[in-house]
Amino acid sequence: MPGGRPRAFDPDVALDRALEVFWRQGYEGTSLSDLTAAMGVNRPSLYAAFGNKEELFAKALDRYVAGPGAFAAEALTAPTVREVIERLVEGAVELTTGELTTGELTTGELTTGPDRPHGCLNVNSVHACGPDSVAAREAAIACRKAGETALRRRFEGAPDLPPGCDPGVLARLVHTVTDGIAVQAASGRTREELREVAALALRTLFPA
Repeated sequence: MPGGRPRAFDPDVALDRALEVFWRQGYEGTSLSDLTAAMGVNRPSLYAAFGNKEELFAKALDRYVAGPGAFAAEALTAPTVREVIERLVEGAVELTTGELTTGELTTGELTTGPDRPHGCLNVNSVHACGPDSVAAREAAIACRKAGETALRRRFEGAPDLPPGCDPGVLARLVHTVTDGIAVQAASGRTREELREVAALALRTLFPA
């Protein structure tokens, strides 16, 4: 008997669902069966629309940056260095503890509130990918480097840069703090606990 007609699906919704699976389980912890079940597609349809698992992950990572992680690019438009850093560290807390209220995806397919995955898809992917997942790890590293470069450029020439601060070193410091927040959130730290960390980081950089 000839096979049935492939079921139609919305690629945007399917990609949002793949993003959530990768975010919740990590790249290596996610199987093709996990993805097809969550996305509501069969393997041939997944390959036809998104490519292999590595290619799907790269697309999900782009989706993450443009959606839940959009606060990072928006923070660069803040008028002062302090506000840029404040929005980044506070946004990291909101995102990684499941409390993000901005930058949602238009399909509405991502889980919100306490059931949203904790931690950061990007950070998790860098630290939890082994030798067989080099491409996924490199995609995550490239994404992080792009964010750090954009932040350094924002700091360069800023008249209100903290005294003695090198723009590149400050950008790395901010990313170290936000990465640490993500790791702590994935380990179960609460929103309130991480807000205290964010506040202390800001007071250290910008003492009253």
